[in-house]
This record gives sequence, C-alpha cells and structure tokens, in this order.
Amino acid sequence: MSKKIYCGNLPFSVTEQELRDLFSPHGSVDSVAVITDRETGRARGFAFVEMSEASAASDAIRALDGKDMGGRPMRVNEAEDKRRGGGGGGGGGGYR
Repeated sequence: MSKKIYCGNLPFSVTEQELRDLFSPHGSVDSVAVITDRETGRARGFAFVEMSEASAASDAIRALDGKDMGGRPMRVNEAEDKRRGGGGGGGGGGYR
C-alpha cells in the first residue's frame, strides 16, 4: 500500500526531479507533485511525494525531516487526507 508524504518549507525553485532524487534512496517513488500557484505558475513551497512502501515512506520521513534544502529546513511528514465537503456558512442573522 502506498503512502503519501507532505514536504513543506521547500525553496520555490524546487523541481519534481530534485524531490524524486532526494526520496528515491529510501525506496520506490510512485509520484511527485510540486504544488504551484494557479495564477503565476510559481511553486508555492510545498509538495507531495507518494512512495510504494509504507516502511520506505517512514524511513524517508525520519531521514529527511529538518534536512536543509536550499537554505531551508524541510518539513516532512505523513500527508493528511484532504477533507471533503465542508462547512456550510453561518446562517446570518434573522429579521428583527
């Protein structure tokens, strides 16, 4: 079963290939997605890496969390599932 990893505090110049190269010594990398700004196309400083083996992902998290990349300490941890749906707005005040 694959495991998704969140990578934050990345330099804005990071590429998918750089992340793939960084994670691959720890195990098989299924996918890398550097998140970009919709309007500018510029990286937003975080990405998601998906690895085939949960144990390899755990090893990568332990090895890479806090590691310097481009002068910034990376934040690497297990990605949380995106919450779907969500909040209805506050109902607004009634008539008085």
